[in-house]
Amino acid sequence: MSTEDLEKYETEMELQLYREYRDIVRQFTYVVETERRFYLANAVDLQVREAGGEVYFELKLSDAWVWDMYRPARFVRNVRVLTFKDVNVEELDKPDLELPEGPRLT
Repeated sequence: MSTEDLEKYETEMELQLYREYRDIVRQFTYVVETERRFYLANAVDLQVREAGGEVYFELKLSDAWVWDMYRPARFVRNVRVLTFKDVNVEELDKPDLELPEGPRLT
């Protein structure tokens, strides 16, 4: 496999992953970013911990989806992350799925 073939394969995998994300993002409540991964989740528990004078974060996610193109199953029931790096948790807007009625043309 040439370098060009590998780059094309990875580009196609990224595009497929983006399309999957776009199709499922509305099913989730939170977006979570760590230094290693990007997650969608419906439940997030973030705890600040201390051990030996060092502060770290313990993150528990439930009903989650993992952005990882090399992972065969991206949907996971529970995720536990321990990290000394920053964690970003954002609640997604849940726009109404029903559109308001507009003016009627006759």
